[in-house]
Amino acid sequence: MKINFKSGIYFLVFISLGLIPFIAKSQSNNPNIILIYTDDLGYGDISSYGGEIPTPHIDNLAKNGLKFSNAYATAATCTPSRYAMLTGEYAWRKKGTGVAPGDATSLILPGRTTLPGVLQQAGYKTAAIGKWHLGLGKEAPINWNKEIKPGPLEIGFDYAYLLPATGDRVPTVFLENHRIVNLDPEDPISVSYRKNINDKPTGSKNPEQLKMMYSHGHDQSITNGISRIGYMSGGEKALWRDEDIADVLIKKSTGFIEENSNSPFFLYLSTHDIHVPRVPHERFAGTTGKGPRGDVIVQLDYTVGAIQKKLQELNLEENTLIIFTSDNGPVLDDGYVDGAAERLGDHNPFSKFRGGKYSSFEAGTRVPFIVQWKGKIKPNQESTALMSQVDFLRSFATMTGQHVAKNKAIDSQNQWKALIGEEKDGRESLIQQAIRNVLSYVEGDYKYIEPNSGPLMVPWGVDIETGFNKEPQLYNLKKDPGETENLAIKMPEKTKKMKEELKNIRNAKKLN
Repeated sequence: MKINFKSGIYFLVFISLGLIPFIAKSQSNNPNIILIYTDDLGYGDISSYGGEIPTPHIDNLAKNGLKFSNAYATAATCTPSRYAMLTGEYAWRKKGTGVAPGDATSLILPGRTTLPGVLQQAGYKTAAIGKWHLGLGKEAPINWNKEIKPGPLEIGFDYAYLLPATGDRVPTVFLENHRIVNLDPEDPISVSYRKNINDKPTGSKNPEQLKMMYSHGHDQSITNGISRIGYMSGGEKALWRDEDIADVLIKKSTGFIEENSNSPFFLYLSTHDIHVPRVPHERFAGTTGKGPRGDVIVQLDYTVGAIQKKLQELNLEENTLIIFTSDNGPVLDDGYVDGAAERLGDHNPFSKFRGGKYSSFEAGTRVPFIVQWKGKIKPNQESTALMSQVDFLRSFATMTGQHVAKNKAIDSQNQWKALIGEEKDGRESLIQQAIRNVLSYVEGDYKYIEPNSGPLMVPWGVDIETGFNKEPQLYNLKKDPGETENLAIKMPEKTKKMKEELKNIRNAKKLN
């Protein structure tokens, strides 16, 4: 029998071309990833962690997945937590990564190894939707009326729809990719964090225009009846209405999911809730009896439910890994008079822990942490594994088969098996960061807080202990989760050892 050489070539080409969709299909076996990163949500704020406010959709994640009791944000404030989570490197290693002003330039620059970049290389479509607060652009002051970059699209995201900083900082507009949404070129935006612009109304001078009074700070430009940090003029058509922010982020998130339902995607949904100003949509206002703070927790739960509903509609639940967690711990009065403290009732956002947002104590960084992956993670599990958000980068690199050099993401560890419940131990140790870059070191059952001569209370009126002490502090978190008994004098050798371990990690240099 003769073999037709040309036919053989065509056949091989055909087979080769046929392999392309096969390869794409095999790559798509990696799950979609949705990271719901909430803001200022306490360990005790959701009902599956003991909260009094009903959160059925969030609880459903725990019911169908894995709930961690010993998981941490890397810092007790938002910017450093987000920086570490996206880069795999503790924020205190880089100057200028404290809570970013609203006009900060980009803290994560192009060329950096990042979580979205790793997933993008693995074939994922990637999106950042919601609060950013990691700076934008490369030159100050930012010109908000032109293309603003670098930003999320330059560090691994394919799409971005953002609150540029926070809800309580100007500019109070959305940014889509590189441009402000609905900006009228005839009404340009001006932003200053130093002086008022065009003598616009402010909270301090025009309190009669406010629908929510400020308590400390937050007394500058007024938009939507709420005074903010910073001054802003122009951009009237682009201004957001606070009551609509959650719905806007839901619409953009579910749209991204639907558009990318046939390929693996990574959605970083960074909610505004439950950060101040807490302004729930009218359909949620007054529903909890615990004031706006309680109502925006219910609104947050609705957001989670909307994401779950879209996944169900598209038959994507079993191919989607969802992580639900928070950037730091809770705070009640964070700048507005909204009755958060007065209307708590039996609800305890801090759970059994001491401190809160900004603090070295546990409530500053120990946060809710739930992982669901239907069909892969056994339902209704609880884990005591020591976990840190800084490990997302190397864990997902491992899951997708991506190589990350040793001198990149130097604080991130591969905790993939612990993340999905296949291992029970997790990390051996981790570092927590409070305000003023005061560090704590957790190893096993023990926690060491380095000495600091700062104030005992957060100095701007939030009524939270800093956890600062001129003397070293050592606590047994297993026996004393409320950090009430300082063991440093009783256990000098343990204290010395943990002090040295912290010093070694702090002084670690990037490998060449």
